[in-house]
Amino acid sequence: MRTGERRRMGVEERRQQLIGVALEVFSRRSPDEVSIDEIASAAGISRPLVYHYFPGKLSLYEAALKRASDDLADRFVEPHEGPLGARLLRVMHRFFDFVDEHGPGFSALMRGGPAVGSSRANALIDGVRQAAYVQILSHLDVETPPARLELVIRSWISLAESTALIWLDGRRVPRDELEIQLVHDFAALAAVSAAQDEEMAALVRTMLAAEPKDGPFSDLAGRLVTLGHGL
Repeated sequence: MRTGERRRMGVEERRQQLIGVALEVFSRRSPDEVSIDEIASAAGISRPLVYHYFPGKLSLYEAALKRASDDLADRFVEPHEGPLGARLLRVMHRFFDFVDEHGPGFSALMRGGPAVGSSRANALIDGVRQAAYVQILSHLDVETPPARLELVIRSWISLAESTALIWLDGRRVPRDELEIQLVHDFAALAAVSAAQDEEMAALVRTMLAAEPKDGPFSDLAGRLVTLGHGL
């Protein structure tokens, strides 16, 4: 091939290129604000050629969303090594990496809108939440979760989403502080549930027994003791 000659892409290669370009564009702005013309220009091809591979903007958005949702779900995968608090902190760091990289797209996705209102998009979002839920259960070594534990984990996942959305609106709280705050939130939700249920209490005792003195859960306990002394 001569220098400067453009290589012809295969069908699947071109599709993947368009998905990558669309994901980058959707990550900068809300999907409702993005046009097919803009994606075509960013990809260096014509508008009709985009329609050759995707029937419309929604189908291209859903393909980009599928790639993004797979990426986001992977952020919750963590080796089962070390104390739980440290594992969750690493997960939160990767989660906020994603939010930071795909801010407007993440916000539009979670808040909804005409471009993201399809059942396919909603199914992908639910798939990410379920993947996160399964990962947390695996780290707790629980196969059949009691109802209270399911409430704790799913509530915490929703809290992480809400916290990320609020943070994107001005980023007024340092990101690293929010990451550790969310780990503390998980411990706090579990502790409140443990106060009502012996099965949850046993789980929390096991969780805390493996926590080192300099771990996130121990840090929360120390902060609460200090707070109590000030009352």
